[in-house]
Order: sequence, then structure tokens, then C-alpha cells
Amino acid sequence: MKKSHIVLLVLVAVAVCVIVSMFGDFSTYETFASASRQQGKVYHVIGTLEKDKGMSYNPHVDPNHFYFYAKDKSGNVDRVIFNGETPTDIEKSEQIVMKGYVQNGEFHCSQIQMKCPSKYKKDMIAEGKPS
Repeated sequence: MKKSHIVLLVLVAVAVCVIVSMFGDFSTYETFASASRQQGKVYHVIGTLEKDKGMSYNPHVDPNHFYFYAKDKSGNVDRVIFNGETPTDIEKSEQIVMKGYVQNGEFHCSQIQMKCPSKYKKDMIAEGKPS
């Protein structure tokens, strides 16, 4: 075998390793229960707003603290803390995609994407302040 063939095979192997390692960092959609197994690790959780449990946002006390309750796709309800103001029309959203981590039994959310019911209204994303 020629040296150029060996070098080419090594380069291909390195490229495959780099691609596989990049895809290993992408997060998947999880439930609150599976996210709580590794506290502090960032996950995406899909859920719906639990309107009967209530929401709390008081901009006079802390303008960057909003909490609410959400139900994930497994039916688990958890308290979600968002470091930002109340996202516009969160009550009207059909589904919420939350990006964050579990700490002390609560889901700390850094980004909320709301799936709106209207086909004419695009999904809205709310970004929170780093905690």
C-alpha cells in the first residue's frame, strides 16, 4: 500500500471521529424526570402550560424572575423558573419547548419557544438572562 493511501485513510478516520463527536453534543427532547437524573446538564423539554397551577411575575420585586408550571409529554408537572419577563402570549401557546436544566427539583429555563395555535403566527422565542 502506498503512503498516500495510508495518509488518506487516516484523514478519513479523523474526519469521521470529528463528525461523530459533534453529533454527540446535540441535545434531544427529554422529560422532566430524565432531565433530573443529571442535574445541571442542559436539556430541551417539550410540554404544555399548566394554567390551573398559576404563574408568577412581579416586575417590581424582580423583573428577571418568572415562574410557571408545565406538563411534559409523560404527564409529569414541574415548576419552571425563567430568568426573564413573561413571554408574550404564553397563555395562548399550544406547546412550549423549554431549554434549561434541573436544579433542586425545579427546571431552570434559559429559553422558551412557544408553538402558537395560529398557522399565520410564527413560533415565538423568549430568551432569558443567564443565571
